[in-house]
Amino acid sequence: MLAPIIKGLLLGLILSISLGPVIFAILKQSITNGRRAGYIFVAGVSTSDIGLLLIANIFTSIFILVLDHKAFIAMAGAGFLLLLGLYTLFFKKIKIESDEKGEAKVFRKRDYFGIYISGFLMNTLNPSVFIFWFAWTAAIGASAAETNNPVQYKFIVFATCLVFLLLSDLIKVALASRLRPSLTEKNLVCINRISAIIILVFSAALFIGALKY
Repeated sequence: MLAPIIKGLLLGLILSISLGPVIFAILKQSITNGRRAGYIFVAGVSTSDIGLLLIANIFTSIFILVLDHKAFIAMAGAGFLLLLGLYTLFFKKIKIESDEKGEAKVFRKRDYFGIYISGFLMNTLNPSVFIFWFAWTAAIGASAAETNNPVQYKFIVFATCLVFLLLSDLIKVALASRLRPSLTEKNLVCINRISAIIILVFSAALFIGALKY
């Protein structure tokens, strides 16, 4: 079935090139903390996508509820990004974590867990991602209803989308981590500040958008 594969690839492409706080966070994690931290962050984002997609497919009626409460979701997302941006800008200490060979230093399990949760929450509390999955679930569901096997059709579409999105994020991590050996702590401080400002801009945008709902 070529049609659902093409739709899945298009959906994955839309999400992978969408400029949001997640993509900048992926790049910052990879450059600042190394490739493994970037992969852990992507795992959190991917888990969030899978969870939102499952909710959208199993509880389609929640779509109406989400639309009724999208202002609250936007406010929660804006608050999370605001705290994250302020912490990153004013409190987070930047240090190149490496051993004597220049390889990424092994973090503690709780450090990686924090990175994972950060990726999960940043993606989950982004209303645009939330609405994206519910809206496309409804749209793909309508297309699938016209086929002989709706369940298989939707599975192929969304599985293709998630795999494409995951691979694109992993590529971002790999490319960003290659820049790491040539960076100094001064460069990383600048990158950290830019990332924090971008996160704060998205927080303000979400807050303003929530006031319009």
